[in-house]
Formats: sequence, C-alpha cells, structure tokens
Amino acid sequence: MFAAMPEPLAANEVESALAELPRWEHAEGALKKTFLFGSFREAVSFLVRVGFAAEQANHHPEIYNVYNRVVLTLSTHDAGNQVTANDTALAAAIEEFSWV
Repeated sequence: MFAAMPEPLAANEVESALAELPRWEHAEGALKKTFLFGSFREAVSFLVRVGFAAEQANHHPEIYNVYNRVVLTLSTHDAGNQVTANDTALAAAIEEFSWV
C-alpha cells in the first residue's frame, strides 16, 4: 500500500491522483484539504480516525484544527517535503472514512 522508498511523484502523477481525491489540492509541494464539520466534537472524532490511519501507515500529516475546521497537509519529509505515493495513499485512506 505505501511505498518503501519515497520518491517524489511527477506533476502529472499528482494530478492523476487528485482526480480520485475530492477537494484535495496540490500546493507548495504538498497535498492539502480543509474539512468542515458540524461541531468541535465531530472534528476531534475525525482527527482520532486520522491518527489511527496515520499510525497504521507510519506516515503522519500536518494537522491544523480550529473549532469545526480541520486542515490536513501531506508531504513526505524523506523526499524533500514533496508529494509521494505515501501521501496519495494516506489521503485515499482518509477519504474512505471521512463523512464531510
């Protein structure tokens, strides 16, 4: 599921992956998405699920949370803070349980 040796994806590979990742964007060498929930409790519940998915993948996002808004940013430090298959795979895993 996740690449052993992270290699940055080419721009066309990132764009192809984004076609399968609703509302994710590629900016500043990372994948980024803002999630808006009905309450802080829902946002925190989502973050717990993100935490479990990230630990399972051994690949951790940058997380920003204020009240009902969660912003996730994915890039791979070992690949020069660029997008790799690890990032697109984690984004896809997050999409599987996201309800917003």
